[in-house]
Amino acid sequence: MLKPAPRPTPQMKKPEIEAFFERLSAGAPAPETELRYSNVFTLLVAVVLSAQATDKGVNKATEKLFAIADTPDKMLKLGLGHLTDHIKTIGLFRTKAKNVMELSRLLIERHGGEVPRTQEELEALPGVGRKTANVVRNVAFGEPTIAVDTHIFRVSNRTGLAPGKNVVEVEEKLLKVVPAAYRMHAHHWLILHGRYVCIARKPLCYNCKVADICRFKAKTTAA
Repeated sequence: MLKPAPRPTPQMKKPEIEAFFERLSAGAPAPETELRYSNVFTLLVAVVLSAQATDKGVNKATEKLFAIADTPDKMLKLGLGHLTDHIKTIGLFRTKAKNVMELSRLLIERHGGEVPRTQEELEALPGVGRKTANVVRNVAFGEPTIAVDTHIFRVSNRTGLAPGKNVVEVEEKLLKVVPAAYRMHAHHWLILHGRYVCIARKPLCYNCKVADICRFKAKTTAA
């Protein structure tokens, strides 16, 4: 006999969402990405490399890379072989190396060596999808975008903040429900919360600032 499909998590109400972000923001009023970068180009490359990889792993690989190749021109001069050697500790490094070389070439050919600001132009670059483009627009250009990664998708569904079946649905809901005052940094607060508190296998509900608001029923207790 088939088990009935689990009921979707009921969505938080407006006052709860306001309190949710008020508490998260109190602990980190001006959150920043944990990826290390020196300019918009190195930010773009770092985010491309971070797909299916940890920020810590990317930072370790790019420390020496960005010291010698922090512009599209320098990256092309470095060459595919040397770039591959620098990032070989990162998952999917061969594909990512090819994408970084190609996007560097396109930045020079189409954008005068500068990283474009629009979603459409960013997503036209190799290795740049919706999430990566949103991160760059938010961090580099100060736009109130919300890039939904695995952490934000989990937190949004588990807590009832913005339940959705896929990342696009969750992103669209977040943009509707996140109060304007918190929208600029919402992306970072949710990532940090998912990375360090609302973790995948066993969330630290007993150490959570928003546990009383959260809709997650199977809350954990301290061991």
